[in-house]
Amino acid sequence: MNKQTYTIAVDFDGTIVEDAYPKIGRPMIFAFDTMKRLQEDGHRLILWTYRHGDRLQEAVDFCKENGITFYAVNKSFPEEVFDGSASRKINADFFIDDRNIGGFVGWGKVYLILTGEEVPEKPKRRGWFFRR
Repeated sequence: MNKQTYTIAVDFDGTIVEDAYPKIGRPMIFAFDTMKRLQEDGHRLILWTYRHGDRLQEAVDFCKENGITFYAVNKSFPEEVFDGSASRKINADFFIDDRNIGGFVGWGKVYLILTGEEVPEKPKRRGWFFRR
């Protein structure tokens, strides 16, 4: 992909943190580093989660404590008001979620996919050691 900016909807439980709902799990490896880098690159991040009420606020606060403030939370843009007259589907270019077909690919691969960088080749295995 090129240097275009995207709106990216990100799930919380099982994606940003390990799934421990209703508690907050441990952060997934590279989750906050990757999201910070995506924001630095100009992308808009939307928190898109099943959580609501106090549980949602806990998730938002946890992310803020870890350096991430979302463009919007469970809506397409900050000013959106849900009145039931339209679909609840979030308008985003990409959705990052552990419930994808095939599961969550990991934050390292997410960043590589979104930036267009190629995934480095894995070393070939020969015998008891890896050789490049």
